[in-house]
Amino acid sequence: MDREKTIIKTSIVGIVANIFLAAFKAVVGLISHSVAIILDAVNNLTDALSSLITIIGAKLANKAPDKEHPYGHGRTEYISATVIAVIILYAGIMALEESIKNIIDPITPDYSSITLIIVGVAVIVKVLLSNYVTKKGKEVNSDSLIASGKDAGFDAIISSSTLIAAVIYLLSGVSLEAYLGLIISLIILKSGIEMLRETINKIIGIRVDAQLASDLKKTIASYPEVRGAYDLIVHDYGPDRLLASVHIEVPDTMTVAELDSLQREITREVYEKYNVILEGISVYSYNTLDEEAKQLREQVGTICSQFPEVLQMHGFYLDRSTDSIQFDVVVSYGTDRTDFYNRLLAALNENLPQYTYRITMDYDISD
Repeated sequence: MDREKTIIKTSIVGIVANIFLAAFKAVVGLISHSVAIILDAVNNLTDALSSLITIIGAKLANKAPDKEHPYGHGRTEYISATVIAVIILYAGIMALEESIKNIIDPITPDYSSITLIIVGVAVIVKVLLSNYVTKKGKEVNSDSLIASGKDAGFDAIISSSTLIAAVIYLLSGVSLEAYLGLIISLIILKSGIEMLRETINKIIGIRVDAQLASDLKKTIASYPEVRGAYDLIVHDYGPDRLLASVHIEVPDTMTVAELDSLQREITREVYEKYNVILEGISVYSYNTLDEEAKQLREQVGTICSQFPEVLQMHGFYLDRSTDSIQFDVVVSYGTDRTDFYNRLLAALNENLPQYTYRITMDYDISD
C-alpha cells in the first residue's frame, strides 16, 4: 500500500506541475506565435495524461490476486506504460506534422521579456520535477515513475533549447522556431518508441537481470549441501512480483526429510534477501561414493567443452544399475539442436561406448 500511495502522490505532483506549465506555455506560445513553445505545451499535457494513466495502472496493479489472476495484477503497470508510450508517439507525430507545415509556411515569432521569463521558469520547474519523480520511482521500483522523471528532464532540455532559439531571434532576427519544433517532435517520437519497446519486452518476458541471477545462484549455492544452482528461471508478474524456479545439485545420500528442510530454508532466505518467491526447487543428485563417476564427469565435461555451442554442463549422474549417464547441457541460441545432439552423442559413443546417455538440452535462460 505504501508503494501505491507513493506512486499516486508523485503522479499527482506531476499532473499539477504539467498542467500549470502547459497553461502558461500555451498562452505565451499563442501571444508570441511561437510554434516551439506551443508544441512544448502540448508535450506537457501528454505528460500530465501519462501521470494520470500511471495512477490508474498503480491502482489496478495493486488489486489482490483472484481466481482468474492467481499471480495478481502487477503486469497492469506494464500495460499502462504501453498506453503512455502510444500517447507520446501520437503527440510526436502531431508535432512533426505541425513543424513541417511551419517550415513550408513559416510564422514570425513575437517574443517579449515575459515570454523568456516564463520559459526560464518552466526549465527550473522541470528540472526539480525530474529529480523528484526519478528519486521516488527508484525508491518504489516503478518503471513508469522513472520514465516520467527522465521525460521531465528531457523536457527541461527542450525548453532550454526554446529559450536559446528565442535569444538567437532577438539578437539576430533569425527564426529557428519551425526547425526547433521539428527536432522536438523527433525527440518525442524517439522517447515514445523506446518506451514502447521496453514495456512490450516486459510483457513478452525478458531475460532476468544478470546481477540478480548471479546473486540468487550464489546465495543458493552457499549452502554446504548444494554443489551448484542451475536452470534459474525468473517470471516477472510486475514490479516487486518475481517468482522463480531453480535446480540444485546435492549429494545422492541425502534423505527426503533433509531435502525438504534444505529447500524450505533456501526459499526463506531468498525471499528475505531478494523479495523473490522460489515456487519450485528441483534436484540433481551427484555420485558421492563412486570414484569412477567423478572421473567420468571430467571426461564427459571435456568432450562437451569441445563443442562451441555448449555454454555449460551440469546435473551429471552415473546410474550403475543401467550403466547410463545423464546430464544437462546449456546450448547457445541459434544452434540446430537436432544436429548438435547427434554430433554430441556420436562423440560420447566414440569415446565412452560402454554407456548409454540421457542428455537434456537447456536454453541459456539466465546468466
